Amino acid sequence: MRRIKDWPADERPREKLLAGGADKLTDAELLALIIRTGDSASKNSAVDLARSLLTRFGSLRQLAAASISELCQQAGIGPAKAAEIQALFQIARRFADNRLQPGQPYRSSQDAFDHFHERFCDYRKEVFLALLLDSKNRLIREVQISEGSLSASIVHPREVFAPVLRESAAAVLFVHNHPSGDPTPSQEDIEVTKRLKEVGDLMGVRVLDHIIIGKGEFVSLADRGLL
Repeated sequence: MRRIKDWPADERPREKLLAGGADKLTDAELLALIIRTGDSASKNSAVDLARSLLTRFGSLRQLAAASISELCQQAGIGPAKAAEIQALFQIARRFADNRLQPGQPYRSSQDAFDHFHERFCDYRKEVFLALLLDSKNRLIREVQISEGSLSASIVHPREVFAPVLRESAAAVLFVHNHPSGDPTPSQEDIEVTKRLKEVGDLMGVRVLDHIIIGKGEFVSLADRGLL
């Protein structure tokens, strides 16, 4: 195996970064700096491993969604390297996370999308959240109600409104993702929302919206007149 440290200085990822900045490196070179070492069995360098990973998964975004076991299916990637790769992407998610904080007001469906789309973009399961709001539509806290399969979440009014009552929330906003990337509401989404709206009306709690987040786009049931 020809080691990276044996390459000309201007071809080594670390030296390239130090000389010209991180933006001068390719995706594979940046990933190689995280992987650090190659695979002696296949005589592949860290850059070769990084290229193989990107070829296998298709993009950094898809690589970010890979599980430990999926990463370890790549020759030269063991649990330690897989953990480092996942840690890298988790740091990136947290850096980009712009979720609503307690006390911040909810203003619009676009506002909710801006706060949650980066967080949901790599999820493989549907996650259903309830955002509990005060009388001025300021966030009290966020509650995860359910985590479903690839295609559906199970949402029951009892689980939804129990935290609403505990927090004495005046309003609630529902947000969930579609792992397929298509935010078009299913018939189940519409029926669940209507049922929750009816329960909210009986309890005197305003159901402001149900926002479904896909890949780069969203649907607001309130904006579509379905609430």
